[in-house]
Amino acid sequence: MATTELLVKNVRVVRPGDADGSEPELLDIAVNDGTITRVAPNLLSDDAARVVDGRGLLAFPGVVDAHQHWGIYNELATDTRTESRASAQGGVTTSLTYMRTGQYYLNKGGSYRDFFPEVLSASEGNAYVDYAFHLAPMSSQHISEIPYLVEEFGVTSFKIFMFYGSHGLHGRSSSQSDFLMIPPDERYDIAHFEFVMRGVQHAREVLTEYAPHLSLSLHCETAEIMTAYTKLVEQDGSLSGLRAYSASRPPHSEGLAVTIASYLAHETGLPNINLLHLSSEKALSAALTMAKAFPHIDFRREVTIGHLLADVDTAAGIGGKVNPPLREREDVEALWRHVLAGEVDWVVSDHACCRDELKFGADRDDVFLAKSGFGGAEYLLPGLVGEGTKRGLSLQKIAQLTSRNPARRYGLLKKGDIAEGFDADFALVDPDVRWTVRAAESESTQEYTPFEGFDMTAKVTDTFVRGHHVFADGKIDGDPVGRYLKRGR
Repeated sequence: MATTELLVKNVRVVRPGDADGSEPELLDIAVNDGTITRVAPNLLSDDAARVVDGRGLLAFPGVVDAHQHWGIYNELATDTRTESRASAQGGVTTSLTYMRTGQYYLNKGGSYRDFFPEVLSASEGNAYVDYAFHLAPMSSQHISEIPYLVEEFGVTSFKIFMFYGSHGLHGRSSSQSDFLMIPPDERYDIAHFEFVMRGVQHAREVLTEYAPHLSLSLHCETAEIMTAYTKLVEQDGSLSGLRAYSASRPPHSEGLAVTIASYLAHETGLPNINLLHLSSEKALSAALTMAKAFPHIDFRREVTIGHLLADVDTAAGIGGKVNPPLREREDVEALWRHVLAGEVDWVVSDHACCRDELKFGADRDDVFLAKSGFGGAEYLLPGLVGEGTKRGLSLQKIAQLTSRNPARRYGLLKKGDIAEGFDADFALVDPDVRWTVRAAESESTQEYTPFEGFDMTAKVTDTFVRGHHVFADGKIDGDPVGRYLKRGR
């Protein structure tokens, strides 16, 4: 009887803890019962039930994509299946997806005690990668449910959408209560944000075993600035497309929101704060300034692969509409400088599949009629390896940015490394292949991509989720094997 279920031989293992810039060692990876049992050179294959030749490719720890949105525009069960396939295509082995009550997602309000079991039921058995959920407390009732969600479901991360104060998902909104499906006597505003922070901190104090992994994430844009600037851009009329959308949600809106969020964290004593998808120099600068002002707050800074690869000119049309917007090339270069300086903690996809028929309004050239968000998990690891290494980003840093750092922050204690005792999650990457992005070749149901025609110089060839070879030689293989992950203990 074989003593090793899977042996992956001849791979150059990229370990996030190895010396920065060191050459990955040619090793073999042995797997039993979904767990890595040995990582060493020249392991014997005689007692292995299955042997895979890694062909000298790079083996990265499976990507922990800490920012996705399954079910935002499509039915959740279907989206879980198709978009997890796209995730595996990009080397993602764990998806952390955002969920809230209100319009979109399940289109329901009410208690998370009732809502979240429906989410788990819809996603169960449909994912090709492991997954967990961040939840957004939209009402006072949700805040009171935080300890229950932590203990019952292992949800350790929560979210605030700062711009929802008087802005909808795609633009101005005059019916906040209808959009968010919150009680008419409640407001989703700065005071609510403060109370959410106090609620998360209370959970940290009463559930001490979870405290290191309990955190709050914030989408940092300022509704009042965006509403005013949208009016200015529309009245001026000289800008169009993605440049107009960026101007309508200007970078200083991000910087101001970061500052407000940071002071509230200081006021409430909540130390674990994640600043999401920072898209501009002003946003990063504000985030770094706040880190110096409040050194007792453990800020983490997130950037998306979309904001690193595309700008308002290079993205393929208004399919690149997203919140916060794609920016000018100067901001893209600034983000890369911060990544290379070690001032960004992780890189994500912010994957939100929005099909063509829903994405674009009656006028396909009017960016303000288009829906916000697009998929991109399938380009996360190849995009960062290709563009990052050209800019001097080491393979070890890439493994930190895509896997170890988010895994540690979000309580995924068996994810984030290729080492004994960790889940057998890894992706094989060919760093020497040139290919062109075509939406038609994606496993996502999204028929377009803002990266259409982009030249890539690295490609994921194989993805393993707990030893299951879910993406093999460029194709999805087998049935969904993904599991819901309780976190933090």
